[in-house]
Amino acid sequence: MAAPASHRRRSRLLSWPLLFVAILAVHSLAVYLFTRGFLLTRTELDLHSSRDDRPQDVSPGCASWPPPAVDRLVIVVLDALRFDFVAPSTFFQEKQPWMDKLQVLQELAADEKTSARIFKALADPPTTSLQRLKALTTGGLPTFIDVGNSFGAPAIVEDNIMYQLVKNGKRVVMMGDDTWVQLYPEHFNKSFPYPSFNVKDLDTVDNGVIEHLLPFLHKNDWDVLIAHFLGVDHAGHIFGVESTPMTHKLEQYNKILEDVVDTLRSLSKPGGPHENTLLLVMGDHGQTLNGDHGGGTAEEVETSLFAWSPKAPPDAVLSVLGESSCNVDLHGKEMCISTMQQLDFAATISALLGIPFPFGSIGRVNPDLYALSAGTWDSQRMGTNGCASQNDVEAWMWRYAEVLCVNSWQVKRYIDVYSATSVIGFPSEDLQSVADQYSKAQSNWSASLRTTCSSETDGQEEYIERKSLVLQRQIDAYTNFLQSFAKLARNAWTEFDLWFMGIGLLLMVMSVITQACALVKLNTMYQSSNQESTSSRVIVQFSFAFILVTIRAASFLSNSYILTEGRVANFLLATSCIASVWYSAAKGEFNREDFVFLLLNILTRFGIEVGMSKQLTGPSISKDHPMSIICKKIGASSCNVLLELLPIMSLALVAYIVLKCISYAISQKFLKYFVFSGTMLSYISIAFHWASESALFSQMEPIQELGRSLAPRFVYGIGGLSLAISALYRMLGQPDYLKMNQRITNLSAAMLCSWSPTILILLGRQGPFVALICMTGVWCITKLLQKHQRESKPDVPILCVAHPVSVVQWSLLAVCLFYLTGHWCTFDGLRYGAAFIGFDHFDIIRQGLLLSIDTFGVSHILPILSLPFIALVWCRTASKDNKVKDVIINNLTQVLLMYGLITAITATLTIICVTIQRRHLMVWGLFAPKYVFDAIGLLLTDLLIFLASLYYS
Repeated sequence: MAAPASHRRRSRLLSWPLLFVAILAVHSLAVYLFTRGFLLTRTELDLHSSRDDRPQDVSPGCASWPPPAVDRLVIVVLDALRFDFVAPSTFFQEKQPWMDKLQVLQELAADEKTSARIFKALADPPTTSLQRLKALTTGGLPTFIDVGNSFGAPAIVEDNIMYQLVKNGKRVVMMGDDTWVQLYPEHFNKSFPYPSFNVKDLDTVDNGVIEHLLPFLHKNDWDVLIAHFLGVDHAGHIFGVESTPMTHKLEQYNKILEDVVDTLRSLSKPGGPHENTLLLVMGDHGQTLNGDHGGGTAEEVETSLFAWSPKAPPDAVLSVLGESSCNVDLHGKEMCISTMQQLDFAATISALLGIPFPFGSIGRVNPDLYALSAGTWDSQRMGTNGCASQNDVEAWMWRYAEVLCVNSWQVKRYIDVYSATSVIGFPSEDLQSVADQYSKAQSNWSASLRTTCSSETDGQEEYIERKSLVLQRQIDAYTNFLQSFAKLARNAWTEFDLWFMGIGLLLMVMSVITQACALVKLNTMYQSSNQESTSSRVIVQFSFAFILVTIRAASFLSNSYILTEGRVANFLLATSCIASVWYSAAKGEFNREDFVFLLLNILTRFGIEVGMSKQLTGPSISKDHPMSIICKKIGASSCNVLLELLPIMSLALVAYIVLKCISYAISQKFLKYFVFSGTMLSYISIAFHWASESALFSQMEPIQELGRSLAPRFVYGIGGLSLAISALYRMLGQPDYLKMNQRITNLSAAMLCSWSPTILILLGRQGPFVALICMTGVWCITKLLQKHQRESKPDVPILCVAHPVSVVQWSLLAVCLFYLTGHWCTFDGLRYGAAFIGFDHFDIIRQGLLLSIDTFGVSHILPILSLPFIALVWCRTASKDNKVKDVIINNLTQVLLMYGLITAITATLTIICVTIQRRHLMVWGLFAPKYVFDAIGLLLTDLLIFLASLYYS
């Protein structure tokens, strides 16, 4: 009889890891199907415009691509260029330290109004560099799914201005950000790429650009020059906009731009190489005050573009420049700023250079930028329209109307082909509306030709006025058509496949139901008749836990609550603490742990405020940081010393607690000594790493290099070795010599000590404070569970499932720690600097792994690996009896299953949320990133739970 019982027991124990791997498989399939339906990119047409393409049934002037208006183009890209970096401070309510640093651009815009202008350029989110460069060169709208390629940009196969430049014999030179070479590997005659992902490096890319930029301006072997600087972007990521490094970078750029302008001006005399050159200084996107970008806030989508032509157009250009914001600059000179969509960049550049527009471009040739080129006012260069023009303005308006005619034909051609080849396309009523606008614009063009080219029957002034009005109406007709389709594309560009989305959502709902049924079955498996008296209390516990999870999950239906998810989780955690205090008070008891946990929640709430504002840790703090109050009291020098020493002192306290726990928790001698020594060496290395970044070793470069590079690698190496030793101990150890609870405690402590030093060093100097909060939270939860155990009847083997609130509290605390450490569920919430701790060069696997550990370390990895401590609270019996072992494994499995169920419920509500809000204004800036983070978090949770079930069982 013993053998069949042992066999059944082994089969039952093996069935739970199989359940967890099945849950992982179902969730993976559900996420894949929903993602395929929700994050479908627009259909990219493998078609290219050609020089031989000819519009049909239009005027002779509109029957071919526009002639070139400029001979050479210099594009200087300043990555993450905020609009207020370029515009004078007089255009804003309050002057900030980073304003008015690019004086050379402001002076040109004020002194040379006919040939220089500042634009507010509006980007379409998501505002990652890859998507912005792709959108700028293709003339299309960015697609959300490309965010995943930001660390390894694929070559662009869609038609773009780079392809058209090469196809039409233009020579292109690039220097700077190596993303250009990844996107266009075979499009440059000469290229000088520099690695772009080491955000701690402010100077390598910029110095490389500086080395080549000015010498190439004196050469004649190029037609388009692209210089992409990265220092401002990296300074923002690491130090923030208000920092001294940001100011230094802007001042450096001002000096560089002065040299560029002087060089172009000196070589722009008649017959010179830059007689008809256009200079563009532009950003690909903006950035927040904390240096982040990727979302759709005003700070992120508002960037700047500055245009200057050494050869000035006639003064008449001022009469065609559109409505703009005008004000005086710092010197009292009037300056006007125009606004343009970055969507219009590709079409405008194509028209200026005289190349075919990219096939998929849906932008409009911007009139202000087009007019600033002197070539667009040259009748010999631009050709004649067959009608006698009375003045420069009418001649320019005629040419611009012809350019818009070709522009509109090209967009209409794209609409027709896209609608015919795309699976879903655009709504038929919207297509009919834009088609009617195009037909109206073309019919108006024919009438305009007859009107403006007819013989004069009225007086000279009446004829000129009528002609100008007719041309303006024609320009407005084409503009309305182009803007209407751009609006349609923005509103309905993404093709949602509701079938795939529905199947994915259905699988998620079914998996939640299955997990809940498995939890109920597991709970009743070892229930005895003696436990029926506790059923009412179990129901109350489950109900309260379910309410907490449901409230948090339902809050995802509101974009406001998603933005404040950390505060919501902290509020619910505090609610559970208050409920525990009330329950104890009703029984006439006051538990110390309840009040400690409540105080911990208050501290966590303040930490979340700091974390969500992305305040910097370490010696450099902003004026809004809470530590600034202390600094004002004790002085700046004392404050810096305090900020240097406080993290190291906290680290020492954390190390003492961890080493004490190792001595108590691990009973196997070899494992204890190895984990103890490895952990101690790791914490010493972390302290040395932080000390090397301070002023303590500022005069000792070898020691600094050792601490900055080798110390973190040493920590990573010890962590990897500890993981390997733990796995070997699990596979090769002899568990029969240890009681079940002791064995699981050994394994849990070894695993946590393997991961925690790596996570701690990636978190930076905030790590020790986060670790103390985490350990205090675990202590409070386990102590409260022990009190509940002592209240229970000693002869009743109460299972951990009787207190699901503890698991929910642990889940909520994990969410709080995610936001407390400066993360949030958008791509600008990723702490890219952590990926380069210990390394200076970019490797997609290595940096991707470190970034993932930093992002999910305190919110997923450590909380899940700590779950056995919650499960073992109810299993203090020191016995090797198989029934007790089964109870222990049962408790652990319930906790793992419950934690996975909580994550699955929140992920399911997130999926429901993005399904409902798929047409919301903030779908790509907020809801889609939230879905991506929750989907990745769900799959990571399932994977860790599956591995934990194998590791601990």
